Amino acid sequence: METIVEIENLTKDYETGFWRKKKVRALDDLSLTVKSGQIFGFLGGNGAGKTTTIKILMSLLFPTSGSARILGRDISDVKMRSSIGYCPENPYFYDYLTARELLNYFGELFSLNSAKRKSKTEELLTKVGLQEKDWDKQLRKFSKGMLQRVGLAQSLVNEPRIVFLDEPMSGLDPMGRREIRELIAGLREKGTTVFMSTHILSDVEALCDEVAILRNGKLAATGKLDELLARDGQSRSFEITIAGVSIQEIRGELGQVSGADISEKANGVSVEVTDENDIERIINISRKVGGKLISVQPVKQSLEELFVKENT
Repeated sequence: METIVEIENLTKDYETGFWRKKKVRALDDLSLTVKSGQIFGFLGGNGAGKTTTIKILMSLLFPTSGSARILGRDISDVKMRSSIGYCPENPYFYDYLTARELLNYFGELFSLNSAKRKSKTEELLTKVGLQEKDWDKQLRKFSKGMLQRVGLAQSLVNEPRIVFLDEPMSGLDPMGRREIRELIAGLREKGTTVFMSTHILSDVEALCDEVAILRNGKLAATGKLDELLARDGQSRSFEITIAGVSIQEIRGELGQVSGADISEKANGVSVEVTDENDIERIINISRKVGGKLISVQPVKQSLEELFVKENT
């Protein structure tokens, strides 16, 4: 699988204070790679260095040291930029333009002909869920969520090979988040690589193939999402789901199983154990009380648990 983004030993210091003598390190020796066709989640708390990293990749900031390449070219190579898209966390556009005019303008910057600009503008505004009645409304009249949709649309005008999205769900209502999630998933299906920074962990779990977690400018963890969610390469516990019995019937027989956690769910009674040897005991109990075994599956830590663990 082709490497799309390569970051090596990237460091960024900011000079602060009245005499600019105090240095604050925003990024500290960051190295990571992103493969083609992935949705890559870039996570971290406030001030972890996510936006700083993206701005360096977009050549909006210069690193103190280290290097980065996109599509095999150094980030200073202007030829590479026609193949990337970017939507900042808080997109700001010429507010006297309409959404249609803005996308047409970006189409001109990428040398699209008039017919292509028109079709691409209509396609993208529809795809990001902006209502047609708003296409010719000035951007200064847009809500934050509407501006976010326009920002996503402009990042796709040039049909980029990779798109960088900084908090793409910011300002969107639940329905809007669902629509944009489907849009991002669709980009992967078309082979577009997505580098996505977000605080919304449920979106990361639903979308991302790999993630990187930053903590105070340093890389705390990176890898495939499924692998990271398995603690030390193994599952933390096991969940046995049983139908056709009440929680009281199961609880009455659990005296022989220490540390079992029992709860009621829509599809039956769930029993969670940490000892793999207890699985057979639970199955025997379910047979004894006339229950039907639905499933036995490992329970992995949630992304939220992993995120908190790596940031404490």
